[in-house]
Amino acid sequence: MDTEPHMRLTTLSDYALRVLMYAAIAADDRLITIEETATAYNISRAHLMKVVNILTRAGYLRAVRGRSGGFTLATRPEEINLGAVVRATEPDFALVECFATGNQCLITPCCRLPNVLNEALNAFVATFDKYTLADLALAKHDFLPPKIPSKGKRGPEFALPGA
Repeated sequence: MDTEPHMRLTTLSDYALRVLMYAAIAADDRLITIEETATAYNISRAHLMKVVNILTRAGYLRAVRGRSGGFTLATRPEEINLGAVVRATEPDFALVECFATGNQCLITPCCRLPNVLNEALNAFVATFDKYTLADLALAKHDFLPPKIPSKGKRGPEFALPGA
């Protein structure tokens, strides 16, 4: 039986949060390029182009096209709510079959599981709602390659019931 947790943000949301964090270091209002961001995170330039376009359309970034173009935050980090970003970048929150179109589950009309899952999902997104991009702020030097490699996997860390 697979014991790995599967509830996760899509790569789109992951990259969107990372792009916003990187854009937040440009306090001098300089334009950041997709190439620079791709290099900083060692991720695909093509994926980042899609992410930057979505964030620009959603009003989180201001993009300038052309040879000396790039992007910057469209507003202050304190005004960018992480819950709103996640809602704008997640295509759906279909945790189980009955949350998606094409549901074939026979017990859907009487099942109580969706109530529990909706409560959990709302708690998940509500946690993001408590934070803004400013809460994730890093310094420019944080984006340099680490001198000491990180050890192991970070998270998830589940709280024990009643603890």
